[in-house]
Amino acid sequence: MLTEVVFFDTLRMGLWIATVTSVPILSAALVMGVGVGLFQALTSIQEMTLTFVPKLLAIVAVFWMSMSFMTRTLVDFFQGQIIPLITGG
Repeated sequence: MLTEVVFFDTLRMGLWIATVTSVPILSAALVMGVGVGLFQALTSIQEMTLTFVPKLLAIVAVFWMSMSFMTRTLVDFFQGQIIPLITGG
């Protein structure tokens, strides 16, 4: 039976899993954004694609490298928390 405690604990775990799986991508975007911003400030180049393309490439590269971690984390969460709640076990 789904009580309030179980519901809020599952919700808390889901939010924590979302945070943990998004940290690598957000960190890459932050580091690349600061690096490109610093480069633009030092060289006075104000090109819009200069901020977008490197950040997008960094995000795609980090996503590709951390895809197995994200998949494993989500599968473990669903198999350990969500599916037992659905089946009632």
